[in-house]
Amino acid sequence: MAERLGVTTMAVRQHLAALQEQGLVDYVDERRKVGRPARVWHLTPDANDRFPDRHAELAVGILQAVQGTFGEEGLERLITATTQQQIDAYRVRMPGPGTTLKQRVTALAKIRRDEGFMAEWHEVRDGTIEFLQNHCAINSAARFSGMLCSGELALFRAVLGDGVSVERFEYLLSGDRRCAYRISNLKIPSTSSNSA
Repeated sequence: MAERLGVTTMAVRQHLAALQEQGLVDYVDERRKVGRPARVWHLTPDANDRFPDRHAELAVGILQAVQGTFGEEGLERLITATTQQQIDAYRVRMPGPGTTLKQRVTALAKIRRDEGFMAEWHEVRDGTIEFLQNHCAINSAARFSGMLCSGELALFRAVLGDGVSVERFEYLLSGDRRCAYRISNLKIPSTSSNSA
């Protein structure tokens, strides 16, 4: 590396040490037939974000292939199955029964942030929550098929539970700057019973 970069071996060691401290590289010592073990450096998963990532193009290509091979109905079936997988995975991470809507929305925001959606929420009035996604981590695929966005709405409704209303009021694909949702507990009309 030193020769290739035109620097001293000490400079390379210092750079590798700094990158290791940042969690971007790590090493293993490999035993050799003769002499001391060789230190073999490799990138960590955190370093992958620093390099080109073509997963968006791959995802769109797969969606196009499914649509071309199985038609619109096949694409819809794929997205429905994918949404159900997401629902199952999210439910494992959601808080259990007896939790408040705010607790469930907080958990949902954490899951979405972990997936790169830059999600946040705040209460606006009368217990209504605005759930904001300031980045779309699946933008290219969503632009190819809006069914993914319908799946997202179904996902939120499923994991937040019965008795919760989820409505989209800003939509990135309609020209808004983000996707935003109003979430609230459904008002159940009270019934008065007259007992004789």
